[in-house]
Amino acid sequence: MRDSVSEPATGPEEGSDDQHVVLGKLTSPYGVKGWLKVYSYTSPIDGILDYPEWQLRLDGQTVTRRLSQGRRQGKGLVASLEGVASRELAEQWAGAEILLHKDALPRLAPGEYYWHQLEGLRVITRDSVDLGRVSYLFETGANDVLVVRGDAEAVDDKERLLPFLPDQVVCEVDLDAGRMTVDWDPDF
Repeated sequence: MRDSVSEPATGPEEGSDDQHVVLGKLTSPYGVKGWLKVYSYTSPIDGILDYPEWQLRLDGQTVTRRLSQGRRQGKGLVASLEGVASRELAEQWAGAEILLHKDALPRLAPGEYYWHQLEGLRVITRDSVDLGRVSYLFETGANDVLVVRGDAEAVDDKERLLPFLPDQVVCEVDLDAGRMTVDWDPDF
């Protein structure tokens, strides 16, 4: 479950740290006035435009830029950032990750979670079988899917795909204990 921000749909956050969430990526210049195409990991995709300041990380350097304007363009998004007023400057930012401090995320209702909160949780069946840790999540359209990878503490080293279906597959999420209880057959 998640509110207005979701994590990467394609895999784990490559450049994540303990304080920030990767909201998206600047992909390429758009036009000649410094606009950039934006690949958003938020749900809905234009939720990224709700944040007026973006921390941009590129080649190990992080800077803060204010979002001047942003809008949907075709099936994607484009944005204009303060201080980026030409295509040449926009080209310099192509490939930058868009970060947000975790404290700036909206508070969720009880029983709702951001993807980054679920990543790393131990996954234990109702019968106390350890399946491993949540590596990452992805969307399928029907429901989100947990990618659980076995490790040294798990019953085996299998990678399992579990549907994130509260009350059906996911019985309990205990963030404080770092574990998730699931109704799942370890042979799957």
